[in-house]
Amino acid sequence: MRNVSRRQAFGLLAAGTAAAVAGPAAFARARPAAPATVPNLGGDFLWGVASAGFQCEGHAPDSNWLRYVASHPDFDRYHDAVDFFTGYRSDIGLAAGLGVGVYRISVEWARVQPRPGEWDAAGFAFYDSVLDTMAAHGIRPMLTLDHWVYPGWAADRGGWAHPAMLDDWLANARTVVQRYASRNPLWVTFNEPAMYIVNETRNGGLSPADVPAMQQRLIQAHNTIYDDIHRMQPDAMVTSNLAYIVGTAEPVVNGPMIDAIAAKLDYVGIDYYYGHTPQDLARLSPGDLEQLWKMPLQPEGIYYALEYYSRRFPGKPLYVVENGMPTENGAPRPDGYTRGDDLRDTVYWLQRAKADGIDVMGYNYWSITDNYEWGSYTPRFGLYTVDVLTDPALTRRPTDAVDAYRAITRAGGVSADYRPTRGPVACSLVDIPGSCADPVTVPH
Repeated sequence: MRNVSRRQAFGLLAAGTAAAVAGPAAFARARPAAPATVPNLGGDFLWGVASAGFQCEGHAPDSNWLRYVASHPDFDRYHDAVDFFTGYRSDIGLAAGLGVGVYRISVEWARVQPRPGEWDAAGFAFYDSVLDTMAAHGIRPMLTLDHWVYPGWAADRGGWAHPAMLDDWLANARTVVQRYASRNPLWVTFNEPAMYIVNETRNGGLSPADVPAMQQRLIQAHNTIYDDIHRMQPDAMVTSNLAYIVGTAEPVVNGPMIDAIAAKLDYVGIDYYYGHTPQDLARLSPGDLEQLWKMPLQPEGIYYALEYYSRRFPGKPLYVVENGMPTENGAPRPDGYTRGDDLRDTVYWLQRAKADGIDVMGYNYWSITDNYEWGSYTPRFGLYTVDVLTDPALTRRPTDAVDAYRAITRAGGVSADYRPTRGPVACSLVDIPGSCADPVTVPH
């Protein structure tokens, strides 16, 4: 069985929501009629692309994840991923050509601290140069402090189960923040903390008995580094992005973490990929949940996810830190729906959300290129596709979404009279009961 990535976990956890669908009588609110036109997102909206160190850099130092790959013969070999490590100037140039103003990366702890108490000057020099290149293109970094990867020496000690992990993590994070706060980045402390715990457990880095300890250490780490960031960068924007889980599972999965860090979030970071209907859950097989390109796409679900968090955290701005569409090795989808279609449809629903008063401040596409999807190169999410296993040159080939995104960033969204290629479903499980009893519509 392939590793349960954050995107697979969305689908697996969604399967438990079917029994929770209430009848329409349980929800009385009526939505306003769909507007004939939608305004653009404005000049201050942040358009971005996203990636993560281990998934794209290559030339990886010893880490928990390099060991997971070695110990799982069913995983694709890592090789050098898409080799952002040597090709970052080109990839950042591609991002600039899209017209985006934000580029999300992670600063890999394993690269900058290969041994306890020892900082690697070459590792930091790499990230210095990456950020210099972004600055030269007028791009603001979004820096993730922990995207599921930690050094091999920390793994030897027991990872997040060991009491010293918290202080060592904070020592690294403070060093990173002190070095880069002057770059005015947006900050992400932990990528999808609930899924981090899930994957550490499934891959053998954490025993089930140690799950509560890891969760508490993540909470302590976030709340502590938040204060440290604000001391060094007073107007900083800090979050920990959440993998949105459809239906009633969302507060159960993400609630314990988000509730404990809510006072130390400057914006709410949301990752949204899939939506479900009752019919989807009835026909999906366990094998389908392993094949991400078969997961049901529901662009309007991003509206429901934003609506959910705007209710939960009134007054906090929302940022879609990750969103995208998988294909199987870059092959066209059988239904003909393209990456560009999905991107335009999704942006339409962002515009609808903002027009309806939801404070959405930014959007990152996952991802700028294909990458190592935690054990596999088969799911392709890239605006630029890369044949890692068959093309030694690692050529970046544009998908149709490149032109689509360039047009979107230039105009601040899709056209005012745009109509989605894929219309909204009659009963979505993304934010029940409202998304089923009172679904969004589009004008005819």
